[in-house]
Amino acid sequence: MRDREATRESTNMAGNKQDTQNSITLKGSAQLVTEFFYFGINSILYQRGIYPPESFTYQQQYGLTLFTTTDEKVKEYLNNILEQIKDWLEAGEVQRLVLVVTNVDTEETLERWDFDIQHESGFEPGSVKEGKVGTKDLKIIQKEMRDVIRQITACVTFLPLLDCVCSFDLKVYTNQNAEVSDKWAESAPCFIANSQEVRLKSFSTSIHKVEACVSYKADV
Repeated sequence: MRDREATRESTNMAGNKQDTQNSITLKGSAQLVTEFFYFGINSILYQRGIYPPESFTYQQQYGLTLFTTTDEKVKEYLNNILEQIKDWLEAGEVQRLVLVVTNVDTEETLERWDFDIQHESGFEPGSVKEGKVGTKDLKIIQKEMRDVIRQITACVTFLPLLDCVCSFDLKVYTNQNAEVSDKWAESAPCFIANSQEVRLKSFSTSIHKVEACVSYKADV
């Protein structure tokens, strides 16, 4: 992991599947991963109470009823970032997406949700750009995504109560040679003092693999 972090500056703050069964292209994989991030981020925002429940609506995805924001500013923020992440996924230039939850008053980092992104063996950026495709069944991919979303929902049973006004930010780790527009800026990593970490399940499209974990401030 490089020591450089790109993050879109913001204080506060989906999808085409492959038509051919068992044939996942690079673009299709990037779309699936980006779509998962959209629903995963929204699930975190809802479950952790970052925004009031009345600012969410619900829809069916992965065989689950998931909540998504109706706040236009938040939707625009998410869509802009995820559009860029999709491009970086296709270019093989993104390594990690991080959702950081911060205490608005103290600016202390309270939670950090990490989604590490890797290319599966044999599907490095060069090989998939040449037209190599994955053959994993879409139903299996969606089941794995569903399992991760379920774990995100279950995390509220052990994560500390956020009894303060919180904001969130998204940070993206990219390769050094990634093309980054002027809408993005370098940012220092956000660490949590006295943290505990819980690893969640992973999923794979057969081209991209995503491993998730949540870190939080432990009671002392």
